[in-house]
Amino acid sequence: MKTIDKTAPVLVTGATGYVAGWLVKRLLDEGLTVHAAVRDPDDPEKLKYLNSIAEGAPGTIRYFKADLLEDGSYADAMAGCELVFHTASPFTRAVSDPLKELVEPAKLGTRNVLSQATKTPGVKRVVVTSSCAAIYGDNADLKNAPNGVIDESIWNTSSSLDNQPYSYSKTVAEQEAWKIAEQQDQWDLVTINPSLVIGPGINPHATSESFNLIKQMGDGRMKPGVPRVGIGVVDVRDVAEAHFQAGFTPEAAGRYIVSGHNTDFFELAQTLREKYGDRYPVPRRALPKWLVWLVGPLADKTINRTFIARNVDWPWRADNSKGKRELGLSYRPVKESMEGFFQQMIDSGLLPRR
Repeated sequence: MKTIDKTAPVLVTGATGYVAGWLVKRLLDEGLTVHAAVRDPDDPEKLKYLNSIAEGAPGTIRYFKADLLEDGSYADAMAGCELVFHTASPFTRAVSDPLKELVEPAKLGTRNVLSQATKTPGVKRVVVTSSCAAIYGDNADLKNAPNGVIDESIWNTSSSLDNQPYSYSKTVAEQEAWKIAEQQDQWDLVTINPSLVIGPGINPHATSESFNLIKQMGDGRMKPGVPRVGIGVVDVRDVAEAHFQAGFTPEAAGRYIVSGHNTDFFELAQTLREKYGDRYPVPRRALPKWLVWLVGPLADKTINRTFIARNVDWPWRADNSKGKRELGLSYRPVKESMEGFFQQMIDSGLLPRR
């Protein structure tokens, strides 16, 4: 059980990221000093959104140059910190070499940050952003889960470099984190395992795959319809709060599924119809599985028939009770998250104004 001194600085890796932006805001609003590790602290364009939230906040932000794949590059940023939030990790599905572009960076990045925590006197807790992808690979896996519901005791065993390589990278990275944590007794590890993260970002042009997925619901690419792929979703602000609570709740331990709603892509699209359906080509029908099987791989190179067989028309269910019970988490309505996300895309020019 670790109690964190709030007068000590707190490190956030990947500080310009989607989840990290809201976490940095939460920490600054609490009056903390944030050590923000970024690739280029001299790039004002990349830092303008963090600077804007820091301006009116009681806390202080300090920038540090760090490279996820470079051993020792977090030493300066971590100095004096009792708490480390490791949020930096790629989320993309379009890769040509999964091993080099996803698995190795995720694993090496985790190793570099966590081994630095062991070398840095005073670090008491590391909170790692993992994913529900480290718990399950395909929706078909849920048939092997207790009552068809995933919980924190389960690990993804179905993903590989050939099948769901992104999910495989998250699994390998989290397993590496637990391996490193078990080899020392200075700090304890807590992992946050969110489902699909949605909602407006601090940076309206963040690079998370979430932006691409939801944008397609308004730019016409999903106009013919959308498959019923079961998915969990959670608001980015709720994920940030989960990180905050995991860092500062002394009793926090182990993994936490952070997911507000069990849904599917068709239901998700329908949350936009009331407010935007008359102006944007929000999909109005669920595509039958046979049609997705026929045209899916042709329309989207990241989708193959194994994915279709094991995910389309399969429901997704997760038990989020541990986070509610131990971290006091609650979740925004999915409609609020989706409308806020979609409106931000319009306001920022990612979608045309109509």
